[in-house]
Amino acid sequence: MPHRPHLRKIALPSWLPLDGFILGLIGTVALAALLPVSGRAATVTDGATTVAVAFLFFLYGARLSTREALDGVRHWRLHLTVLVCTFVIFPALGLAARGLVPYVLTHPLYTGLLFLCLVPSTVQSSIAFTSIARGNVAAAICAGSFSSLLGVVVTPVLAALLLGGSGGGFSADSMVKIGLQLLAPFLAGQLLRRWIGGFISRHRAVLRLVDRGSVLLVVYAAFSAGMTRGIWHQVTPARLAILLGVEAVLLTVMLTLTSYGSRKLGFVREDRITIVFAGSKKSLAAGLPMASVLFGAQASLAVLPLMLFHQMQLMVCAVLARRYAARAPEAAVTGAETGAETGAETGAEAARARADRVDNEDSADEAALTRV
Repeated sequence: MPHRPHLRKIALPSWLPLDGFILGLIGTVALAALLPVSGRAATVTDGATTVAVAFLFFLYGARLSTREALDGVRHWRLHLTVLVCTFVIFPALGLAARGLVPYVLTHPLYTGLLFLCLVPSTVQSSIAFTSIARGNVAAAICAGSFSSLLGVVVTPVLAALLLGGSGGGFSADSMVKIGLQLLAPFLAGQLLRRWIGGFISRHRAVLRLVDRGSVLLVVYAAFSAGMTRGIWHQVTPARLAILLGVEAVLLTVMLTLTSYGSRKLGFVREDRITIVFAGSKKSLAAGLPMASVLFGAQASLAVLPLMLFHQMQLMVCAVLARRYAARAPEAAVTGAETGAETGAETGAEAARARADRVDNEDSADEAALTRV
């Protein structure tokens, strides 16, 4: 029998979570740059994008469990903290960045940066990183659900108030379009969830492909429009590097505020982890379809900051989650053992006390935020 050479699987570094969806986004942008659609093909693509966005928000509505979100009301302080980070502090930082125009950022790139600050928090990656870091996963699920539910309404309203005419001309007609293309399908999904929720749960993998395919279509249409309009000449490599630097500062500030702020507010370690990951992230899946509706033909530059920030937050939070996890097991295990000996309630209190005693270790993580 001939000897077959052993092929070693090439793996990406653990700090570089480039999944298939990110690679698909990069490939879609490259395809739009090489083969942009125009004329009648662009009209067909725009129509397909409209249908895809409406279907996406229908699926969002059908997936989100309002009951699960309401069940988490008992953690109202945590959820309120995450919502304030998402829809108050983030937009305030975005408005403060207005001083960077035109010397650091061009106006179109600033518009995209401000829009990035308005979109809701991500659900899946916040839950995943909270789980890795040994945080409060149940609270992360509820926080993501709250943010997504409110984001369908709050993000377009904030965009209308803060972006004004720079968002492609907000008017009564555009708000009606937002209601019909985003809010109506979302509410329809919520209303029909009782009957179709089981089907969606059973076919989650297939529907995720439909989900991501729809987002890729939105990206292709937006970047094709940008290529045909010639607006990509406005983005030089130097401007792109500056944008990355500004977003790195934005992410660092939010991670620092959520980490130190949650400590000052008296949250236990598990809840602080949830606030850090849910309060500092932005949803690419929700933001891209919203941008296609809000910005129309100007969406290509508007979504660029969000796409870059999404990958940056994945890389940085992957590092932080592992650092949190490295310090979590001892406190968690000790607290569980104490609970077995003295009762569940006493054990929980002991676990919290021991979690507080490892705060000095967490301080190393929090101090490292400015270095990541």
